[in-house]
Parts: sequence; C-alpha cells; structure tokens
Amino acid sequence: MIKIKRNNIYTIVTLALLLVFLYWLNANRLQNGMLVSVLQKGVILALVAVSMNLLNGFTGLFSLGQAGFMSIGAYTTAILLIPVQNLDGVYYMNGVHPAIRAFKTMVASSPEFIQIIFPFIALLLGGLLAAFAAALVGIAVLRLKSDYLAIATLGLSEIVRAIFSSPQFDQITNGSYGLNKIPNFPPMLWGAIPSLITPFIVVTFCIIFIMMLIKSSYGRAFKAIREDEIAAEAMGINLFKHKEMSFVISSFFSAVAGGLLAMYMRSIEAKTFSITLTYDILLIVVIGGIGSVTGSVLSAFLVTAAKEWWLRFFDQPLTIGTFEVPLFRTGFRMVIFSILLMIVVLIYRRGLMGTNEFSWDRIINRFKKREKEAAHE
Repeated sequence: MIKIKRNNIYTIVTLALLLVFLYWLNANRLQNGMLVSVLQKGVILALVAVSMNLLNGFTGLFSLGQAGFMSIGAYTTAILLIPVQNLDGVYYMNGVHPAIRAFKTMVASSPEFIQIIFPFIALLLGGLLAAFAAALVGIAVLRLKSDYLAIATLGLSEIVRAIFSSPQFDQITNGSYGLNKIPNFPPMLWGAIPSLITPFIVVTFCIIFIMMLIKSSYGRAFKAIREDEIAAEAMGINLFKHKEMSFVISSFFSAVAGGLLAMYMRSIEAKTFSITLTYDILLIVVIGGIGSVTGSVLSAFLVTAAKEWWLRFFDQPLTIGTFEVPLFRTGFRMVIFSILLMIVVLIYRRGLMGTNEFSWDRIINRFKKREKEAAHE
C-alpha cells in the first residue's frame, strides 16, 4: 500500500513537471522550433506504434497496414477541417464535391461550441471510418496467418493510397494534388490548454485507453492468442472475435494518429502514407520492444529525434582547416542512423524495454542495488 502511494506520487509529480515544461516550451516556441517539431511528431508516432504493438506485440498478428488506416484518418480529418473559404484554393483543378461544400457551410454556421469541439469530432470520425473499414476487411484477411497476413494488409494499405490519389476522387481527396491549408492543432478548454499541448493530451488519453484494454480480460485473451492459438481456443476464447477486436481498435487509433499528423503537417498527399511509413512504425515498435507500450513511446521519441534532429549535421559538408571531411553530405545522416540501429539491435536483442513496462519499483531497486555494491566496495 505504501509502495502504491509512493509510485502514484512519483507519477503525479512527473506528469506535473512535464506539463510545466510544455507550457514553458509553448511560451518559447520560436526559440525552440526544432524541439517542438520533434516532440509533436514523436508523440503522434508513439500513438501509431502503440496501436501497432497492440496488434503485433500483444495479439501476435503481423500486420503492415497501419499507413493505410492512417491515411483514412488523415484525409477524413483534413477534408472536414479545411475552412470553407479555402476550399476553392485547395480544390483548384476540378472543384470540390457539392456535398462537402454544403456540409462545411453548415458547420461554419453552427454554434460556437460545435466549432470549438469540431476538430476532435473530425478525429473521432476519421477513426470510426478506419475502424469500419478494418471490420469489413478483417472478415477476410484475419483468416490468414503470419507472413500472409502481413502481405495482405500491406497490399490493403497500397490499395487505399491508390484510391485516394485516383482521378475519380479528385472532388473529394483532390487526387494526386493532395490537400493543404489544414488548420493546426486546436487549443483546448477555451484556450486554457494551448495548441502545442493538444496532441500530447489526445495521445495520452488514447494510450491510457489501450493500456487499460491490455490489462483487462480482453487483453489477457489477446496475449493467450499470441502465445498459442490452439490452447486459447481450447480455453473458450473466440479467436476471430478477439482478433477482429484487436484489428479494429488498432486501426481506429492509427487513424486518430493520422488525423493528428495531418494537423501537424498542414498538408498531405498520398505518397505521405507509403510503405516507408509503415516500415518506420515497425522499426519504432521493434526498437522499443515488441509487447511493451512504454518501449514504443520511448522509441518513438528517440527515433524521431535521431532522424530529424540529432544526426542532421552529418548532411552538411564539414571542413577542418583546409581538409574537407569525406562522406559528410546529403543522405549520410541515414547511413549513420542505420549503423546506430544495428548497434542497438545487437545490444538489445528484444528492444530497449523487451516485454517490460516502465516501473518506479524497478528504478528504485536498481539504485538500491548500486548503493549496496558501492558500499561493499
């Protein structure tokens, strides 16, 4: 009981300090633009990685369709959020579908309260649309296993991307031209929570929901399916029902992350959600630890910071006196990043966290162990 109270106090203090840091960062965002960008993109990818881990790490279904569901959420959110006065500037080739214009005109004339919460409604609608698509597709693809499921979901992702960029959808998705003039993250609680903090709040609630699901009876059923499908079925677990549930929930949160990514980028196009994005998310999951939520979150920030910020100087020519260091040029950053990934995988073969989660008790015990070792020396 004392340990639980102590751990709760540590968690509350840590969250309070993080919130204070984010408010400070919001007040000094002009001087810390790169840090803001890395943290916002990192927290979005953390949600996708956790949703993918729910499917791959906790249910044992090897799916590679996250980018496709992200695109559904991103396009849905973008279409719903682009201001009605900007529609002609976005759909300048073939115009916008009359139904979209009518709907957006209705939203623009709705009460102020509806307009304030509408960005979150758009995220929810994008997630629900992706979940509905996943429920339909899951009926067929979830009967496959292992590599066959991965290939099927990867093909599904490419099909979705091709549909969104096709000329037949020009008046809806703007085809290959993509969508721009997407509003940034909205503030929350009538401005009390600034827009910079909004994605962190949304992602935190989503990840808490996923963690609660994993700790529930459904989560235990997911893990049983991961370990041995035959034994799980013998115990009375409905395999298809739980696989479908995991697939739909994972797709829903991937789509929410896609909507947040659209707000972050302010413009999207079909190639944004290519196979490369799925591989990046899988990389984050593997580096963090397959079967670890906190591992996925930690890995998302580390991978994003390394790729987007810390290794940037390798892309710039470096001259020491009159000697120009070879290889320092555009693209060398990714070579160094790949080498670092290989080193991490060789050292941490099960990922940074393995199947473990963050624990205050583990950290405290480790410090106590070091103190005892230092005392004996």
